[in-house]
Amino acid sequence: MPPPPRIALIHATPLAVEPIQAAFRRHWPQVRPMNLLDDSLSSDRAQAGCLTPEMVQRFVDLARYAQRTGCGGILFTCSAFGPAIEAAARATGLPTLKPNEAMFEQALALAQDTKPLRLGLVATFQASLPSMAEELQALARERGIAIELRTVFVPEAMDDLAQGRPADHHRKIAQAARALADGDAVMLAQFSMAAALPLVQAELPCPVLSSPDCAVQALMERMSHA
Repeated sequence: MPPPPRIALIHATPLAVEPIQAAFRRHWPQVRPMNLLDDSLSSDRAQAGCLTPEMVQRFVDLARYAQRTGCGGILFTCSAFGPAIEAAARATGLPTLKPNEAMFEQALALAQDTKPLRLGLVATFQASLPSMAEELQALARERGIAIELRTVFVPEAMDDLAQGRPADHHRKIAQAARALADGDAVMLAQFSMAAALPLVQAELPCPVLSSPDCAVQALMERMSHA
């Protein structure tokens, strides 16, 4: 039997590591994950206010390093870097997944012909919202799906999680998500938000989607056809 595949998990915050590891344990325990962390990427992105060519090159370098170690696929867990991830995928040719790509696909699958799809996006890292909204809108246009997107930023929640207060993190996200209760689905933008999903779902009548589980299942499918 061939050895199980090695997958590179590339992170811009340590808070994303455990949620995606847990998703692999649930859905694809045979995989050999390799974690690469550059926790300066998020702060540099927030300080710059935009995605710079230098940041894009850093993503390409990380992906090429992962390829040299024998990884057969790459999953990025950082939500604010869509164009950089696309550049990394082109540079390596490996099956590569953006963090929210599969979640967006799942949300758009809820569309009906008769009315625009009302989606909500909740984030704890504000810089991720513009790029994620643009990515989702582009995906919807490609599929001919009309959407109405509302976004909510939850200040201080990421700090709560980083400082060991997960209950406060989850509670703030759930409270903020109430503003989106009349939509068709609500998406949690960051991998680090995944553990808040049960509490958020308890507050909302519509489906609540989170990235890690969707991403692992999509990467399994993509690599089976690579």
